[in-house]
Amino acid sequence: MAFSQAEIDKFNSLAHEWWDVDGTLKTLHHINPCRVQFVKSHVNLKNKNILDIGCGGGILSESLAKEKANVTAIDLAPQSIEVAKLHLYESNLEVDYQCIELGEFAKQNDQFDVITCMEMLEHVPDPEYIIEQAAKLLKKDGVAFFSTLNKNVKSYLLGIVAAEYICNLVPKGTHEYSKFITPADLRKMLVKHNLELIDIKGITYNPIDYSAKLSNDTDINYLVACKKTC
Repeated sequence: MAFSQAEIDKFNSLAHEWWDVDGTLKTLHHINPCRVQFVKSHVNLKNKNILDIGCGGGILSESLAKEKANVTAIDLAPQSIEVAKLHLYESNLEVDYQCIELGEFAKQNDQFDVITCMEMLEHVPDPEYIIEQAAKLLKKDGVAFFSTLNKNVKSYLLGIVAAEYICNLVPKGTHEYSKFITPADLRKMLVKHNLELIDIKGITYNPIDYSAKLSNDTDINYLVACKKTC
């Protein structure tokens, strides 16, 4: 099973929080500029056809649309998609939001220049399935971006214990350590589906002033860029 109904239900219940910059999903707003910076360091987004997988309420999707990209964004949580659509009335941006399963979407659509899949792989039972479908949807020489959490003692202590139970940065139960992914394991999945790793960066987050920056420290949150080779 590629997706967990419990995870879908979890994010449906949080749908009203997506655009509250001081709410329970505030860290996504704090790290979003880093995600956009990383993507822009590899791709000129203007007029590119982009697919945002696991878009939630559209935080990243809207940022990509602001860069004059043609953005399609999908998620399996219907309430999150509704929130994302409603927010377009406020932002005056254009994003094609769809509530559809990734495999079904892949059967029905052409390939994209760029694919983003941020903070999603650690929430699904089968992350390789996501990568496989993303690879199918990516044009040759297109670039895909993934982000997730590393799997080690530090990421458990800071990504779960501190973030969820001490600092209350994210809702309790947001993450399961068993679903964290090491960069080495992620790279194996990418290579298997003809995606060549071209860059990896960490996100360093300060819970005191809520600042985030790209760094070479990939011990906790990290992003990868990869190119489709064939």
